[in-house]
Amino acid sequence: MAELWKSLPSWVRNIVVPILVLVLAWNLLWFVVGVVSSLIGLLIKGLVVVGLAAAVVILVKKAAKS
Repeated sequence: MAELWKSLPSWVRNIVVPILVLVLAWNLLWFVVGVVSSLIGLLIKGLVVVGLAAAVVILVKKAAKS
């Protein structure tokens, strides 16, 4: 690997490789942000469904008592 790195022209080592690393890091960062935000979105949707179900159960029980 060291031979391959040393065989590259200096402009590739100093310009192209850092740009590629930055682009890959940026894409990886936004992939992680997307996964986390989608999981949070699913969690919020699940909590809304559970809350609505609890409200319906409470209202049905109150209606059955009266």
